[in-house]
Amino acid sequence: MVNSVVQQSMLRRAVEQEKVVLHCINLRDFGKSKYRQIDDTPFGGGAGMIMMAKPLFQAIDHAIELVGGSENLRLIYPSPQGELWSHKHAVENSKVDKLIVICGHYKGIDERVIEKYVTHEYSIGDFVVTSGELPALIVIDSVVRLIPGVLNKIESALTDTFATDLLDAPYYTQPREIEGMKVPDVLISGHHEKIKSWRKNSSEEATRKKRPDIWKKYLELNDLEKNNE
Repeated sequence: MVNSVVQQSMLRRAVEQEKVVLHCINLRDFGKSKYRQIDDTPFGGGAGMIMMAKPLFQAIDHAIELVGGSENLRLIYPSPQGELWSHKHAVENSKVDKLIVICGHYKGIDERVIEKYVTHEYSIGDFVVTSGELPALIVIDSVVRLIPGVLNKIESALTDTFATDLLDAPYYTQPREIEGMKVPDVLISGHHEKIKSWRKNSSEEATRKKRPDIWKKYLELNDLEKNNE
């Protein structure tokens, strides 16, 4: 699954241009017995299976060797217990030399793996998905796209929603009119200052209507900045 997404996304460009090196490790290669078992029933009973500690210990040790040791390394485990993943975390982790991400499965992983190795836990939201590869890929993609040289223009990432304190402004392209819906005149006026002002106002309006939680933080931040002036 991971390799398929890499080949069909901007991640492939990042790898081909040597902006990032990606290793995909199959935990089954470190499985127990001829069946390559990597999960077992939980001690104390209960439904579901738990990913075993020993295969994960061995796989993580192998991953640490692949990335060149533990110096400036973060080992990330996406889980409901983690801090909510955000653009801020993507920026922060894009500056780290080495990242290892565990793809959890089943009911979870043996807690001793977290105790021994995991440096950061992040949650992608208050819901559960069936495959640990999905949250891992979300983390990886959002980090890698911020590495200089991955996108054609880094300015695109720097003006995205969440890169600023507001939602992004709406965008339009050809044709100028379709089914009676026209592109706002200001965007074809050639007046850069007016366009900049329109985008700022539109961004504020979209945030106020669609994400009142972000709008509230934006107003609080502005008030704080004014009080510090």
